[in-house]
Amino acid sequence: MKKVGLIMALSGSLSLFSATAVEVERYAIELPAEAQIPYHGLYASEFPRGIPTGLGSGLAFAGKQPDGSLLFYSLTDRGPNGDAPLWQDGKESTPTKIFMAPQFTPKMMQVRIAGGRAVASHAIELKDQQGNINGLPLPDELIGSTSETALSDALKPVTEQSERGLDTEGLVSDGKDGFWLCDEYGPFLIHVDAKGNILAKFGPTADKDEKTIASGLPNILKWRQPNRGFEGIARLPSGKIIAAVQSTLDIDGKTAKKASFIRLLELDPVTGATRMYAYPHDIDAYKKSADAKIGDMVALDDQRLLIIEQGKDADKKMRNLVYLMDLTNATDLTDKQLDGKEPEFASDRTALEKAGIQLVTKQLVLDLRAHGWDAEKAEGLTLVDNHTIAVASDNDFGLSVKVKNKEDDAKSPDDYSIDKNGQVYLEDKPVKTHFAIKASEGDEAKSQLWLFKLDNPLK
Repeated sequence: MKKVGLIMALSGSLSLFSATAVEVERYAIELPAEAQIPYHGLYASEFPRGIPTGLGSGLAFAGKQPDGSLLFYSLTDRGPNGDAPLWQDGKESTPTKIFMAPQFTPKMMQVRIAGGRAVASHAIELKDQQGNINGLPLPDELIGSTSETALSDALKPVTEQSERGLDTEGLVSDGKDGFWLCDEYGPFLIHVDAKGNILAKFGPTADKDEKTIASGLPNILKWRQPNRGFEGIARLPSGKIIAAVQSTLDIDGKTAKKASFIRLLELDPVTGATRMYAYPHDIDAYKKSADAKIGDMVALDDQRLLIIEQGKDADKKMRNLVYLMDLTNATDLTDKQLDGKEPEFASDRTALEKAGIQLVTKQLVLDLRAHGWDAEKAEGLTLVDNHTIAVASDNDFGLSVKVKNKEDDAKSPDDYSIDKNGQVYLEDKPVKTHFAIKASEGDEAKSQLWLFKLDNPLK
């Protein structure tokens, strides 16, 4: 554990927190030996003990224990995967991901802070009536499909898509012994018991000739950008569930770059009633609106929540900010349209206001990077007490895909395509570019769990 002294946090217009002293405790989550995922593939030398389980996609505080330790629950996403070139099949190309362990089951784990360490244990695998679920992409015909092809580390198709796939990204206590989880595929909301058994599953309700494996949520949520479904989740004291889409919706492929807000969904699990709200991301900070991302949320009361907003700004500098948002006067977006179109098509927020649509209000609480946070993804957020925020990073299972022999400005694997013969292309031109999977080093090798202690109370 590393401890950082008091730092003054200047947050602009937020009067309550405008000069808040912050004490930071830094922990790297330690994994038990059994949490190393067996791997004997092409890059086994990079992972001699196996691939480390990647926690930090969600975080929930379970309380201070009798021995003084702090107990949390954290969550993995769909498993160890990495970016890959598009799959070229004739003239058609489809997005892909390298699945290092296609058999991986998304899971929850306990994380206990004690004696200057954060140690993970007690893995709880997610399962349905057929047994353990998986993290594989959904079939193309379903709402929520990312149309991805799962590739092996040799960049060959490895498996069929799966109706039982989940890409879990957030968790919160259900107020009893179980949890509510959110997912990026469907996007889905999933209720599980203490043993990880799926009790209920909600997804966008089918419209016309569409097919879905879960319903109960507004159909418009199907327009989430690929792999940017529900990223954050919170439970209000009333029992209602709030979930945040990670980024702007891309309705008919036309709104991701211009939409002036990100959707929040409210679900009443008892009645099934839903509402949607508009979260105003820092649109002017990004090169394009689609670059803004939500990390996670936690509720303070029935109207106010903390939310992480992050993403690379117009200068390609990473930002990770915690805001206090208030739903009190926000308009329910259900059935709201402007000139016969969804509000995402509006030219700017002024048009929304003129149409009587009030956005969620927000105020800055904490700039994580101003206090030493250097991980890219802050994807777990919870409260320890009235003064202490806990934040976890998603380390992507401690691996990354590197591009070798880059062509021009093509820096990402998905700038390229590959065919069944292993030939790599850039804009239909054969190139000698190839790809390698590397184990992360330093702080990125492990998921991080940080505690931020504020001078002023949060509620």
